[in-house]
Order: sequence, then structure tokens, then C-alpha cells
Amino acid sequence: MDWALSWPWLALALLGAYHGLNPGMGWLFAVARGLQEGSRKAVLASLIPILIGHEASLVVVVGAAIATEELLAPPTVRLVAALVLVSVGAYRIARPRSHPRGFGMRVGVAGLAAWSFLMSSAHGAGLMLVPVLLGWPVFEAAPAANQLATVVLVSTSVHVAAMLVVMAGAALVVYQVVGLRLLRRSWLNLDLVWAASLAVAGLITMFS
Repeated sequence: MDWALSWPWLALALLGAYHGLNPGMGWLFAVARGLQEGSRKAVLASLIPILIGHEASLVVVVGAAIATEELLAPPTVRLVAALVLVSVGAYRIARPRSHPRGFGMRVGVAGLAAWSFLMSSAHGAGLMLVPVLLGWPVFEAAPAANQLATVVLVSTSVHVAAMLVVMAGAALVVYQVVGLRLLRRSWLNLDLVWAASLAVAGLITMFS
């Protein structure tokens, strides 16, 4: 197995699992809807538009990074990506409570997907994938625009698939076993961990 080709898939899956574990990415929203409707089916159904919005955010951010790489030298793109990562991470640390507003718990499917898109974008979810994908030999082997688009869709889909598995598991455990009261008392602040991870990833990208 060629490690240079295989490690990014593992990194994408692990980042997806981390996103799935973070309640700020949507599963807490799904649990709340399930509790309101008294239905486990409502919990699982809420995950679908959340994942669609997340995937759309990833495709936009990663697609923009790849398009930029076609216009600028790779070192410049990596520097820009690193600066954006550090900036977003620092902002998230300084403003941990800044989230998209205007969405209530009774929002419909389209609104939930829009909320997820905005939340994923605000949290810099796609930015963390950029250092993994930039310079990946797979992109060098797929120079045509349609081939690059396919690679972007497949890579982000692997990320979202891992996110789905973890998110569904976390939502069902909280809904059926743990309960929100215990969660409020004991949950680790994953938003802060994520913000610090963005900043660290930016520094690694900048000096690697």
C-alpha cells in the first residue's frame, strides 16, 4: 500500500469522525428535534439535511482552494490556506459563542440544511480538509477539471460518511441513554478544541 496515497483518506475519515462527535455540528440539534417530537425517527431524519449542508460547505471551500491552486503557485496557496486557518482558529477562540442566528428548532428540512451549511462554514470545517488535500498526489494524477471535481466529491463524501456514523451513534446514545441534563454537566468543550486544532493545523501548514 502506498502510504502517500492512503494516509489522506484516513485523515479525512478521522476529521469526519471528529466533526460527527462535535455537538456544534448538528447532532445536538437532531436530538432536540427528536425530544420535541418524541421520535427516534425524527432524530435520524434530521441528520440527513445536516449532512447535506455540511457536504455542500466542504465542496465549496475545497473547490475554491483547488481552483486557487490552478491560478497561484502551490507555496502561495499553502501560505494563504495557513493564514486563513490560523485566523479562523484565533477568531473562534476569541469569539466562541459566535454562531449563525435566525434558525429555530422548528425549522424545516431546507432550513436545517442551510443552517448546517452556515455552521460548517463558520466553524471552518472545510478549511481543515484543505491542508490534507493540497499537494496530494491524487490531484496531480487528475489534471482534468471533471476528474478534479470527482476527486473532491469522493474525498468529501468519505469525510461525511465517517461523520454520519459517529453523529448518528452520538445522537442515539444521548437521545436514548445519556439525556441532555447529564450532557450539560459533563460535556467537553469541543468547539474550543476544534478552534485550537484549526490554528495548529494552520501553523503546521505554514512551516511544513
